[in-house]
Amino acid sequence: MVRRQQAADRAIRLKLRSPGHPKFQRHIEAAFWGEIAKGLLAEEAAAVIGVAPAVATRWFRQCGGMRPFDLKPNSGRYLSFSEREEIALLNAQGMGVREIARQARRDPGTISRELRRNAATRGGKLDYRASVAQWKSDMAARHPKTAKLVANPRLHAYVQERLSGEISTPGGRAIAGPSTGAWAGRNKPHRKDRAWVQAWSPEQVANRIKVDFPDDESMRISHEAIYQALYVQGRGALKRELILCLRTGRALRAPRARSRRRTWAHVTPEALISERPAEVEDRAVPGHWEGDLIIGLERSAIGTVVERSTRFTMLVHLPREEGYRHKQSVKNGPALAGYGAITMKTALANTMSTLPEQLARSLTWDRGKEMSAHAQFRVETGIPVFFADPHSPWQRGTNENTNGLLRQYFPKGTDLSRWSAEEVEAVAHTLNSRPRKTLGWKTPAEAFNEQLQLLQQAGVATTG
Repeated sequence: MVRRQQAADRAIRLKLRSPGHPKFQRHIEAAFWGEIAKGLLAEEAAAVIGVAPAVATRWFRQCGGMRPFDLKPNSGRYLSFSEREEIALLNAQGMGVREIARQARRDPGTISRELRRNAATRGGKLDYRASVAQWKSDMAARHPKTAKLVANPRLHAYVQERLSGEISTPGGRAIAGPSTGAWAGRNKPHRKDRAWVQAWSPEQVANRIKVDFPDDESMRISHEAIYQALYVQGRGALKRELILCLRTGRALRAPRARSRRRTWAHVTPEALISERPAEVEDRAVPGHWEGDLIIGLERSAIGTVVERSTRFTMLVHLPREEGYRHKQSVKNGPALAGYGAITMKTALANTMSTLPEQLARSLTWDRGKEMSAHAQFRVETGIPVFFADPHSPWQRGTNENTNGLLRQYFPKGTDLSRWSAEEVEAVAHTLNSRPRKTLGWKTPAEAFNEQLQLLQQAGVATTG
């Protein structure tokens, strides 16, 4: 009897650190990682499963974007949280171990060990609570395995040297490369500040090591183990800063399903190009326009709008908003580059509102985010906006060809904010004064004025 009591006392675990806030149940975390695997962001997955966005973000970052455990439900071999709640309730009612075992349909030894091993001890006595018991059980079930790169210093040195080793000339002279920025908090240095290193990929390292050490089985590692050592916090193998040695420099791993996310959420079904009137195709009816942006350095841009029938071009001046400073704008503040959704909507509406209503029937745009406020644009101007299919520039061929002509005045690699509204308008006037073969060698301005005169003679030319 004494020996059995001593064995039971040894089953009591040592005191653990305070659990703090009760841990979320395993099935909740499993549901979170299931939503992440579908391609949702951490905040979106948090809304689905009903936890705080900060909690979900912490789960994702602590695990480096990698699922920490198998998502399969508990097999039933171990006690679940609901069973522990039932045991805590029956224990509080003063029932004995065997009576609890009969009602819980578990072995009496299982119940006895549970009440001793996972009881709360901070009050100076064994007080069984389901939340504390579940926390202790999860802590004991982890059994963290020592990472291979931690246990084998030689393997660690080999991997780290090829990830972060310095580059050199064929003569062996080391090249320092650019000066690197400091690793600060959640942010990483900008791309231009990344160090020049050998930067072997984990797959290259994992396969080359077999060639360098063909007879040493201890010098073996998979590329996935290297990725986990880089991204998962707490493994103690490789410093987190070494992710900058990877070609992507990605701070967190992104699920494959996230690459299939819909990036054009502002394109509603009624705004698809398939819903555009059929009269647009043959160019016989004037008043249908195509639009896009010309992008320059320092996030500068100029809007271009071309009429399909007459090839008449209007340019939209997009100056930067007050307070804009490149890469130093207010975090989560409004877009100040000049072609944010609201700024673009306002500038484009001011430009196209000068047209007669009969010469402003529709506008076809590519899928850029600058036209996210197209619904408001339609309300203000009465001009419906249609979006071309992805990767289909030929659906806006008139605009694409005109943008090629405009590059004579606004070359790639220049800051387009240097040009004033008057200068931009002068370029549009010059382009409209060039004769076009498709117009019978008339100029776009002449063709557009002819259409305007016809409308005025018919008495239907009203300002939109």
